[in-house]
Order: sequence, then structure tokens, then C-alpha cells
Amino acid sequence: MHVEILGPLFVGNTGHDPDCAPSAPKPRQLLALLALNANQFVPTNTCIDELWMADPPRSAVTTLRTYVMRIRRALQSAGAGERSPDGVLRTGQHGYQLFLDRTSLDLFRFTDQVDEGKRALLSGDHRRGAETLRNALSLWKGSPLVDVQVGPSLTAHQVRLQELRLSCIELRVDAELRLGLHQELISELTGLTAEFPTHENLHAQLMLALFRSGRQAQALLVYRQIRAVLANELGIEPFRRLRQLHNAVLLADPALDPPCAPSGGLPLTLDLVDSRTV
Repeated sequence: MHVEILGPLFVGNTGHDPDCAPSAPKPRQLLALLALNANQFVPTNTCIDELWMADPPRSAVTTLRTYVMRIRRALQSAGAGERSPDGVLRTGQHGYQLFLDRTSLDLFRFTDQVDEGKRALLSGDHRRGAETLRNALSLWKGSPLVDVQVGPSLTAHQVRLQELRLSCIELRVDAELRLGLHQELISELTGLTAEFPTHENLHAQLMLALFRSGRQAQALLVYRQIRAVLANELGIEPFRRLRQLHNAVLLADPALDPPCAPSGGLPLTLDLVDSRTV
């Protein structure tokens, strides 16, 4: 059985099977909550707060049980493995627990591949790290739970998941900059900086990619743009390391040059220049 939450909600025996997830909004919402807390006990009160927030009906507990029955039928249709649906979705005294193994949930597969990619980067294997992180990001099929109505718990989970995805992108871009893929990254980073106009590290990565591609003036323009946004929206100056990178671009510091080989030991983007360059 496969459950996907990194995009539209999906439940099926394999990723290519028809979607067996409940079609009614609240059972879908409850299934998403249980999947995001897979293998953990979710209290009844948490489920009720997610589904109805501050205005639950008097029949909330009974209605919740009905939704759980619908989810169990969906799991049965999806092929819940050797265990019965009751074994996959267990009812406790005060809540519910959805059991999924590491290969059944796309979020588990994503985090496992991110961890593998990080280990490769720490060992100095930037090529394998970048490839592994790209594979992890390929599991995303859109905004998490884009077709599920969300309450307070799912909203918090969506924010967390988007941050996990963005962190993975940053790590992968850093690895690919180490591999000399600066020209290939410019288009993607241009889109990301437009999407996240106050994100300093993404702007630093774009500045480095542009500089290494012989586009020093555009790299300096990127710095002026984020400096203006930070000043106008937040009333702050760019962080010290971004200012150091700006000075290094101005001086065409050799520390910013592309690596000579895939194993080049350049530090991460915002650490390319130390305080001596200020």
C-alpha cells in the first residue's frame, strides 16, 4: 500500500493504481492528519480540533468514528498488506494510530533519501549527494496536501513540509555549485528568489551562480534587490555573510571561482568568504 501526501493526497496499492482515498472532505482531512503522524498515536481531541476547530458538533466523537470506518474501507480497497485494515489503522482508548512502513509513505521515503544525501555530502561525495537529493525532491508532486481542506494541525504540518523541501533544495544547489553546475542553476534560482524574496541564502546562491557564469553585474543587482526588499519590508540590512559575499563579488575574489574538480573543497555558499574580506 502506498500513501502520498507530498502533493495531492493519494492512497493505492502502488503509485500507479487508481486513487482509493476517501472523496468526502473531512474523511480526507482525517486521513491526512493520521498519515502525517504515521506510527504515532493521535488523540481524539486533536482529530476533533483539526476537523471542526472551535465549533465541533455534539456528535463529533460518533461522527469521527464514522470517518475512521470510511478510511478503513479505503485502506482495504488500496490493499493494506498482510495485516487487516484494523491492524493498519488502530483504535485506542482515546485516539487513533495509522501504521505505515518506511516504503509506504512518500514523506518517509523523502526524509530517508535526504538523510542519505546529507551523509554523502558530509563524506565529500557531492555528486552522489546531489543526485540523492534530486531523487528525494522528485517525490514531490506539488504543494503538500494541495487537495485537502486543512485545519490548525495540518496547516502547521504544511509549513513544516515546505521548509523541509526548501532546505533540501538549498543543500542540493550547494552540492551542484561545488560540481561546477552554476550555469544550469541560474534559471531555477531566479525562480526561487522570486518566490522567496527575503531568503538570503537563495540569493547568495544565485549571486554565486551568476558570478561564475561571467555575469558580475547581474550578481551585484541581485544583492541590491534583496537589500532593498529587506530594508523596505523588514527594516534590516542583509546578514553579515551576505555582505561579505557582495564584497567578494565586487573584488572578483578568487575564492568565488568555480572548483577545478568535482572534489573541490569549497565551503557552503554563504561561507565562501571569511571576515578578512570585509
